[in-house]
Amino acid sequence: MRQHQVDDASARPPSAARYLGRSRLGIGVAAATLALAACGGGGGGGGGEEAAEGYPDGDITVVVPFSAGGPTDTVTRLVAEPMAEELGGNIVVQNVEGAGGTVAAGEVAAANPDGYTVLMHHIGMSTAPSLYPDLAYDPLADFKTVGLVTEVPMTIVARKDLEPQTMEELVVYLQQNADTVTLANAGIGAASHLCGLLLQEAIGQTLTEVPYEGTGPALTDLVAGQVDVMCDQTTNTTGQIQGGEVKAYAVTTPERVASLPDLPTTAEAGLPELQVGVWHGLYVPAETPDEIVQRLSDALKVALADQAVIDQLADLGSAPVAEEEATPEAHTERLSEQIELWRPIIEQAGVSAD
Repeated sequence: MRQHQVDDASARPPSAARYLGRSRLGIGVAAATLALAACGGGGGGGGGEEAAEGYPDGDITVVVPFSAGGPTDTVTRLVAEPMAEELGGNIVVQNVEGAGGTVAAGEVAAANPDGYTVLMHHIGMSTAPSLYPDLAYDPLADFKTVGLVTEVPMTIVARKDLEPQTMEELVVYLQQNADTVTLANAGIGAASHLCGLLLQEAIGQTLTEVPYEGTGPALTDLVAGQVDVMCDQTTNTTGQIQGGEVKAYAVTTPERVASLPDLPTTAEAGLPELQVGVWHGLYVPAETPDEIVQRLSDALKVALADQAVIDQLADLGSAPVAEEEATPEAHTERLSEQIELWRPIIEQAGVSAD
């Protein structure tokens, strides 16, 4: 029987990682065809039940649009192993960074629709149409949704020696020092950027934003004291908060997070309008057979019911979505609603990736 495992393209030799990128992301159709033929897997987007019958017969690549070690990468790796076991195949996690996740999403949209290339994306999938006027894909038309995975709270954190001790004090400090405070984020369209927009709107001030290529390096500089403040997901900050490496002020959810029970909500701190959760979901190219989409969705449900996944997400301040949300239908509804929700917020902020 096939061994179930989660592979990591970034851990492979550079040539192997490049080859994997070509064959799974549809860059170089001839190379992709040869690769799939060699492993006996793949096939075209058609065939429906016939295509799904032998699926998977070869590695499934789950593309993460952000850096290794970041929040979306962490969520992906948590669910990938039990999904691989349920599917009876191997899953390769590949990080393809760039342009707030739009590089990876564009490549997956153009990939062979055979179920062997899957995208894990977060809330940025719904904000990209408003942030990128010349976006190369339509999130609703060029993908099929597989299911929602989890919704991760955001935390407002700062370098550990920043003067304010409470969220109320931080608001006053930011308002009085708006010209000098630096606000780190993982680039335009990243969850940290979106949360930062809401923070600035809530306090009525514009701060100096410092974009990074991923939350990993942004948080590293925050810990080192190179930047002042940041919004980031609990999957990325819980360890640093618990270890005293950063100063935490609030969590952006209606209720406190079990793993950080002493951290107040933004509503408790007087900012009820500053609420945002970062939802994640799986996508495949639009022409992927429905039968394969269902196989992936069923495997996702199994993964989200896995006790190890539940426990690890809880340790990071999150939880799997309810079973009825890990479906293509619920995922499509959330994506459509969020596209319309964020459009006026982004337009009012005057933010564009151009």
